[in-house]
Amino acid sequence: MATVLIVDDSAIDRRLAKGLLEKKPDLAFSFAVDGKDAFEQIKQAPPDVVVTDLQMPEMNGLELVCAVRANFPLVPVILMTAQGSEDIAVQALSSGAASYVPKSRLAVELLNTVETVLGAAHAQRHHARLMECLTRNQWNFVLDNDPSLVAAVIDHMQQHVTRLRLCDETGRIRLAIALEEALLNALYHGNLEISSELRENDMRAYYSLSDERRRSEPYRSRTVKVEATLSRDEAVYVIRDEGPGYDPSSLPDPTDPSNLEKVSGRGLLLIRTFMDEVRHNPKGNEITMIKRREP
Repeated sequence: MATVLIVDDSAIDRRLAKGLLEKKPDLAFSFAVDGKDAFEQIKQAPPDVVVTDLQMPEMNGLELVCAVRANFPLVPVILMTAQGSEDIAVQALSSGAASYVPKSRLAVELLNTVETVLGAAHAQRHHARLMECLTRNQWNFVLDNDPSLVAAVIDHMQQHVTRLRLCDETGRIRLAIALEEALLNALYHGNLEISSELRENDMRAYYSLSDERRRSEPYRSRTVKVEATLSRDEAVYVIRDEGPGYDPSSLPDPTDPSNLEKVSGRGLLLIRTFMDEVRHNPKGNEITMIKRREP
């Protein structure tokens, strides 16, 4: 059973978050009223994941992220962001938070985000002695439009990032989140040509349309190509879909805090924050992401 520490100075918001998450039966919960209270609890018994508000007395969400990253790198932190806290949310993502969910989207996004982060955090952590001697790996995958393949590819990549010791546990989780965002963007927005606006307005219609297009031409025959090259210095990922492409500059600037609430830029914000270098090809159907070795 995984333990979730919910941190918020509002008792109503703590109960709301618990109510949304307890739909998953194998979660246990603990609560803290601010960052200082949360950090004391983490020192006593580290949870599997922390879900925290940003604006709190004593120690705010940004300070909590920094403290957890420095002292408990195996514990991922998810932010609950409210309007007016965009600047501090961007700082917290840059400082080590694993993901974020706007409070206006908690009912839709919170449980899925927690499940995603827990899945990344619980991936294999043990090092095989032979694999520790490895200095360079390269893979090429051609994926059909099956979302279940995404988790398998990410798990494979994470194992080798860990063995090459490119980053700490928090960095590994953040890398997994960035890979997932890029792969799902290639699948849903690239190959299946489904807009983020539909997902924002009608989640059921979004996934219904994706199921329909996965069985229909020309979408069914399209693939996602993944090239990965890992060394002891860096990991380079190139993900290319076979859709019509788009103009990346047409998206809201994901580094602008005022765009934090926009669903269309969420994935790119996480990718750019968690990777050291990100670039697109002119057609807009290929993304290259580079994660360099952490000190």
